[in-house]
Amino acid sequence: MRRLLLLALCATAVPAGGASPAGTLRVMSFNVRVPVAQDGRHAWPHRRDLLVDTIASQSPDVVGTQELTRAQGDYLLARLPGYSWFGIDRRGGHDDEHMAIFYRRDRLRLVELGNFWLSETPNVPGSISWGHPFPRMVTWGLFETIADGRRFYVYNTHFPYRAGDEPARTRAAAAIAARIAALPAAVPVVLTGDFNTEPGSPTYALLSGSLADARAQAGSVAGPEGTFHAFTGTPRRRIDWILARGLRAARFHTDDRHRDGLYPSDHFPVTADFVPESPAP
Repeated sequence: MRRLLLLALCATAVPAGGASPAGTLRVMSFNVRVPVAQDGRHAWPHRRDLLVDTIASQSPDVVGTQELTRAQGDYLLARLPGYSWFGIDRRGGHDDEHMAIFYRRDRLRLVELGNFWLSETPNVPGSISWGHPFPRMVTWGLFETIADGRRFYVYNTHFPYRAGDEPARTRAAAAIAARIAALPAAVPVVLTGDFNTEPGSPTYALLSGSLADARAQAGSVAGPEGTFHAFTGTPRRRIDWILARGLRAARFHTDDRHRDGLYPSDHFPVTADFVPESPAP
């Protein structure tokens, strides 16, 4: 059973911040961290406006989020009114974490959307396989650029987190790779996510076999290599990636902004500017 939901189409204002250059697709991946009181000074009410500012400063065309609750999504939408977001949570409703995708309505038109679960029963909401404790899923959208009608897919995900979950992450990566391989070859695909594993892992090797790592490909790279920092500002591992097929990353940025020791999340967001892939000579 496929469950589709498009949420919160409202307002028409253009987001704050500098837009991506003409002909460029700007994609962000951002694990926003669920709201938990144990985060103390980094709890959601203290960092939420900094998170809004972080997104607005980059003005991405698309944002793949992880760990997003519906309340967080609605808060962001109210303060970034040029965006819409869609997705259901990992249990098939709206009370748990979403892999929601935000997009700019002045730049993009949403053509189709959907979800599938990273399990032996991918069409069953909330399904779990391969020995990890929580449902894992993909939310995806097919977009069309308003300027020139070019289409592309965005897949967004969050992989299992435990050190011993690498076999499950590899199975999840294989499931995504198979889905992407079945898409029309002429339509570009971008994959965003918190993969909870680093380059050099079997999971990375599997995905990078058919998708290019934007950070490794980009001619211009800014910011720290690591992305997970646990609210310390010192990144430990590069587990947040943007991968693509049919597009070329020209610029990549890991945003480590903070304000008076406060960070928008325990992950740094990553942003890539994509241009059309150069034709083969």
